[in-house]
Amino acid sequence: MIARSLIAAAAALMICAAPAGAASGVNVGSLSCKVSGGVGFIFGSSKSMNCVFSRVDGTAEVYNGDIDKYGVDIGFTSESHMIWAVFAPGNIAPGALAGNYGGATADVAAGLGLGANVLVGGSNQQIALQPVSVTGNVGLNVAAGVAQISLRPGI
Repeated sequence: MIARSLIAAAAALMICAAPAGAASGVNVGSLSCKVSGGVGFIFGSSKSMNCVFSRVDGTAEVYNGDIDKYGVDIGFTSESHMIWAVFAPGNIAPGALAGNYGGATADVAAGLGLGANVLVGGSNQQIALQPVSVTGNVGLNVAAGVAQISLRPGI
């Protein structure tokens, strides 16, 4: 039931965010990641992920990385799948998603025409990741805090 609610909320978010993002940035593709399960501790958690960036032209790039949460994060979760819409000022070079991403301030998110949960980073801090979908997250977990993502070119 909760998973269905999350999927419905993500779909609504995608529908609302897409036109706004198109005004300020270009949707250059999507980043699909398999996130490992794990246990959250009072001060936060870190989970590894394997990702595929699918460009709008049909080409793909592989990335490996980590997602870190800082703040209250108590409980356990199983493996999950996350998808982000990727926005940039224009076409991006191969490997441009590599780097660190963090939560944007409200001003930055509004300037990009994206929602408050957007993560900004990558090449010259010009790439924005807008969450679209989270599935398969089964477990008992209470989390509140800041997320940071680190991406590296995959092998």
